[in-house]
Parts: sequence; C-alpha cells; structure tokens
Amino acid sequence: MKSGFVNIFGKPNAGKSTLLNALVGEKMAIVSSKVQTTRHRIKAFLTKPNEYQIIFSDTPGIIEPKYKLHQRMMQNVKSALEDADIALLIADITKDISETMEQFQNLHLKVPSILVLNKVDKLKTEKVEELKSSFTALSYKKIIAVSALKQQNLDELLLTIIELLPGGEPFYNEDELTDLPTKFFVSEMIREIYLSVFLSNLNN
Repeated sequence: MKSGFVNIFGKPNAGKSTLLNALVGEKMAIVSSKVQTTRHRIKAFLTKPNEYQIIFSDTPGIIEPKYKLHQRMMQNVKSALEDADIALLIADITKDISETMEQFQNLHLKVPSILVLNKVDKLKTEKVEELKSSFTALSYKKIIAVSALKQQNLDELLLTIIELLPGGEPFYNEDELTDLPTKFFVSEMIREIYLSVFLSNLNN
C-alpha cells in the first residue's frame, strides 16, 4: 500500500484546479479565467483500496503578496511546502514560463518534484518536445506534458505519482473525497457562478 500528499504549485491560471479535478474525477475546485480564484488549500483524495491513496492539495497561485489576502494565500502555499511528499509544479506553456521556472527553483523543494507542462493541446507537438528537452537537465524526477482541460496524458502523470509515493497506510477512509465540509463546497459553487456572471457581464 502506498499513501502520501501530492501538492500542486504554480502561477495563477496555470491550470492547477483543472488538473486537480481531472485527476480525481470530481469537481473539487472551482475554475475561472479570473486570476487567484483559489483562496484556500483544497484537499482531494484519490483512493484505490489496497493499492494507494493520494491526497492531492490545490494551493493558491504563487504570487508576490501585496495585500493581506495575498499574504494569507501565500501562507497556505508555504504550509503546503512543508507537508508534501511529492510536488507537482505546473506551468502554462502557452506563455513565457521563464519567470515560473525561476519561482520553482526558489521554492527549494526537498521532496521529489514533477514538472507538469500544461495546455499542450494549444501547441504543436514539435514545440512541446522542444520545451520538454530544454528542462531535462534540471532537478525534476520527470517532465510530463499534459492538457488538464482535455485530459490528455494524465495516465502517465498518475502512474508517475504512484511510483514516487511512499509506502504507508491510508490517512482517510476509502469512501472519503475530502476533509472539507459540504458547506465549503456549496459556498465555492456559488462563488464560481458569481464569477462566471461577473466576467460575462464585463465582456459584454
């Protein structure tokens, strides 16, 4: 049996929440084009009885904190750094990711990390392979190109996570999906609807 904490890090709108939802197969985190949609650490459990339990944690995007809300959000990120067994470092490869890669290096992670290059469905295969090869010399256990939205190549990512998980008994019951109350998810769904309406009105 394998069991451990897999925490997802990245800049705002890199696709962290979309990746979490896709890996777990449930709507656990709200998704919006508005940056900094995730304000709290959201834990979601993926369990295969007698084989593995993965405790995924979606964290707020890595930013330079300017306000008290940002400071609290970044505290959640720092907390996630302390209890991770594996780190998923997700980057949006449709944008210049040089700053993102620098931020990842500055995290000084002491646990195995997987570099996840997201949104590959928007680039040609040659460009994706070129980007992957440019990072092979860095200290990642593996570099995997995926599309969280289209659910492309998530099987390889999941297999890699399972390989790196430490041995141990499950932390939660196999029928549990999260440690957060239903009230939290209801409020998050309401917030997602509000953001969707707000952005729609803004664009009209």
